[in-house]
Amino acid sequence: MKKLRTIQFMGLAGGLIMMAASCSKSDDGGVVNPVDPSETTDIRGSISKDQTWTKDNVYRLRGYVYVESGATLTIEPGTKIVSNSDSAGVLIIYKGAKINAKGTASAPIVFTSNEESPKPGDLGGLVLVGKATGNHNHANLEGGVDDSHKDFGGTDDADNSGVLQYVRIEYAGKAVNPGDEVNGLSLYAVGSGTTIDHIQVIRGLDDGYEFFGGSVNCKYLIAYDCADDDFDMDDGYHGKIQFGLSIKDPKFTDAKGTSGDLSNNFEIDNTNGKIPFNTQPMTTPVLSNFTAIGPNNASGTSSDFGYGMRFRRGSNVTLANSVVLGSQKGGLIIEDDVTQANYKAGTARFYNSLIQAVTKPFLVLGSDSTTLNTAALTTLTLGTNLSQLLSGAEDAGLTDPFNNAAPDLKPKADSKALTTEGKFDVNGLDNSFFVKTSYVGALDASNDWTSGWTAWGK
Repeated sequence: MKKLRTIQFMGLAGGLIMMAASCSKSDDGGVVNPVDPSETTDIRGSISKDQTWTKDNVYRLRGYVYVESGATLTIEPGTKIVSNSDSAGVLIIYKGAKINAKGTASAPIVFTSNEESPKPGDLGGLVLVGKATGNHNHANLEGGVDDSHKDFGGTDDADNSGVLQYVRIEYAGKAVNPGDEVNGLSLYAVGSGTTIDHIQVIRGLDDGYEFFGGSVNCKYLIAYDCADDDFDMDDGYHGKIQFGLSIKDPKFTDAKGTSGDLSNNFEIDNTNGKIPFNTQPMTTPVLSNFTAIGPNNASGTSSDFGYGMRFRRGSNVTLANSVVLGSQKGGLIIEDDVTQANYKAGTARFYNSLIQAVTKPFLVLGSDSTTLNTAALTTLTLGTNLSQLLSGAEDAGLTDPFNNAAPDLKPKADSKALTTEGKFDVNGLDNSFFVKTSYVGALDASNDWTSGWTAWGK
């Protein structure tokens, strides 16, 4: 049986007290290392000095844990961080702090449940808070954080919150109140100096990823069987992302009640309507090489599944070189006059991509049908924007996309996904951040970047 020890950190807000039992410390109190590899360490409160979590120890988050400004939390490859349902742990890297979590394909860092029968919500989630710009749509952090850690954002789009590489986040999600949740990975005004790649969020109770403003750029992101939206962006997020997977469990959505909310692969807003939809900076992500898999009307599909792409409330999205299949109530949905005007003007696009939906592959919603209607959206997307409407999901030629327990999203030889050449010539896609591909979607036929560090069938 593993021994249990408790480390409680109380930062300046709690009197700058650090209490530790059965642990070794460096001379300045900054680095805490386990003395016994068999130990499990409870982590509570605030971390005010540099600290390292090592792979030969298990760390259990108890409630909200804050890494404070000026401190760096280093997590070794292969380290396991757990949480129990009675105190769903939330790790918050606050403004001015950094995380240095560099896992590897053979030794990923794993945040997961500590329950014998794990379920979504056992873990709260991972939150990064930065000093980049946003439009102040959200005044504070969501999810029940304390008053001294609610503020986010600033004026530094190059802000650096550290490194996340080869990290799995399993069974996350913490619903404090309706619309007030912790997601798998929440990114509040995180700056472009931050490195984020090779992340998998598995069976989250809310969104897989939510970007609240900021300019962070990411690659190789996976959202697998999350209950709400897989990629949720708002508050003026203006970063770039390439290579992403979004895979939905047809039977799993969060409790929507009478809210009218739906679970989508992408849900991208500028504001929530409390401030004008055209507030600047506008949500303008540039996204490329995603593969998004919806329920495809499988037996037992939840009635709360919605759209492959829900672009609304003033967002200005470029999604290119991607494959979107199996969307339940609609494929590409454009709402409200501001979002419609952006799409009509060509500052927003679903570009050079493949799409298939159970019903309504293209749909315009909202009061201003004179700006853009469904017929015009269809013509624009399949014409100027060079995307292709498939008659069935199989026409994309992916190997086994709807096998939820063991999905295989690699394209088959000579498939449409493999032979449609990527285009990187509009709306910021010509930036050097983007790897130019000879295919569309997240994967080619031979280079499987998901191999070795991911988990499926949970």
